[in-house]
Amino acid sequence: MKQNYQLLLDNLIKTECKDGKRPSLLLHACCAPCSSYVLEYLSVYFEITLFFYNPNIFPEEEYRFREAELCRLIEQMGVSDKVSFLLADYDPVEFKAIAKGLEALPEGGSRCAGCYRLRLKKAAEVAAAGGFDFYTTTLSISPYKNAEWLNTIGEQEGQTAGVRYLPSDFKKRNGYKRSCELSEQYGLYRQNYCGCVYSKQAAERKAMTEQ
Repeated sequence: MKQNYQLLLDNLIKTECKDGKRPSLLLHACCAPCSSYVLEYLSVYFEITLFFYNPNIFPEEEYRFREAELCRLIEQMGVSDKVSFLLADYDPVEFKAIAKGLEALPEGGSRCAGCYRLRLKKAAEVAAAGGFDFYTTTLSISPYKNAEWLNTIGEQEGQTAGVRYLPSDFKKRNGYKRSCELSEQYGLYRQNYCGCVYSKQAAERKAMTEQ
């Protein structure tokens, strides 16, 4: 039976975020557009640290631009009193290691699953070391990302590191639609590829065929 991750999140919020309690949450962020709705939604219930760790992003200029857009979003949304920002070092070697031998695979396959694990493993370790109550990722808001994989990997890495994973499928309840609305409202940069060089090449090939 397919798991309803939104329902799991609803139930967790009811039990963990009542009577004024605001648990701490390390929220792995891939970009500002994906973070927009998630911040709007979760900042009501959690004290959030937005964690930008994405060694898959290519080139470095793209990484820095997405970082800057996240910082701008926090300020312009008016949630800087509830949300802090944590930046990881840019180390693309880490992604290249997990992608080795999988370079030719299409988007959405085992290379992407490895990339999910790479980022969630780091987020879980940082959350555990920082004493956070929960950790999760904004990635599930994308209709192109596999929420089941993300939640399974997130739960596994959380158990290994010793921190609770916050179940989520943020595209539910029009979350993706709302992220598009907020992106337009704040004039956010919406990239046309996920982040890695292989997704960039795939987007470029698609654009060529559509000309």
